[in-house]
Amino acid sequence: MHYRRLGKTGLKVSVVGVGTWQFGGAWGKDFTQDEVDAILDQAKEEGINLLDTAECYGHHLSESLIGHYVDRTKSRDQWIIATKFGHNHADRESSVNYWSAGEVLKQLDESLRSLRTDYVDLYQFHSGPDEVFDNDGLWTALDKQVQAGKIRNLGISIGSNDNIHQTGKASEVNAKAIQVVYNRLDQTPEKRVFPSSIEQDLGVLARVPLASGYLSGKYEPGAVFSDNDVRSRHDKERTAARLREVGDIRRTEVPPGVNMAEWALAWCLKHPAVTCVIPGCKSPEQVKANARAAGFDEVNADHPQAWR
Repeated sequence: MHYRRLGKTGLKVSVVGVGTWQFGGAWGKDFTQDEVDAILDQAKEEGINLLDTAECYGHHLSESLIGHYVDRTKSRDQWIIATKFGHNHADRESSVNYWSAGEVLKQLDESLRSLRTDYVDLYQFHSGPDEVFDNDGLWTALDKQVQAGKIRNLGISIGSNDNIHQTGKASEVNAKAIQVVYNRLDQTPEKRVFPSSIEQDLGVLARVPLASGYLSGKYEPGAVFSDNDVRSRHDKERTAARLREVGDIRRTEVPPGVNMAEWALAWCLKHPAVTCVIPGCKSPEQVKANARAAGFDEVNADHPQAWR
């Protein structure tokens, strides 16, 4: 495993992390604690130290599964835990403003209880609109939590891959890291978000690095997804076009004999702005496969955030 400095946070993070959206049941699978424990055991064995979650992943369920593992193994100091705020998927019809300072502080306390910790390493604004982002009261309240030690660092998980408004104001609100969708099929952040991140010395977490599994190498053009697969809800024509593009990439860009998923993760890590990729995983075997992306020779060569 290689490690990089997560921008101005100064945190030493593995170049491959674990995204935990799936632990909330969004993949149509309910994970048991034993299954999560096996995944996180494997991650630790591979040298992975970053876990990315959110309060809305099963309404604190993902956080609770992580928290139980970390508490049982007494390994809090071995993990960099990133979580998020702003959404409450258990109460979608509520008129409550979950982006208000008061509500966000309630979410923070519940996240800390679920994670069984007294601090979070990275607390991220979660894909909210610009009008709630531009709330000085929210960021003042969060900064007080930084001073109190409940939050070690603030970050922004931008919803649009070209949201330069929030990215450009990151340093202004004391955010030190950006999370954004970035993969071989969606290179939008390279235009404006990444240059701004480099200029501000922001750490960058690349989410959906396998493009929702399209870049996993498992699917040929014409593949049909089952009803319980989230990709079955994607636009059919766009899905067909993406599968054709993936087929072209496999033929023209992926070296013979190289696993496509590992190649796709390493492809993301070559960009000088990217600190870490955070693919999801369903099993210890997938964790091992993801971790192998760190072994590509070009991944850490001369990268500006490589841990020296």
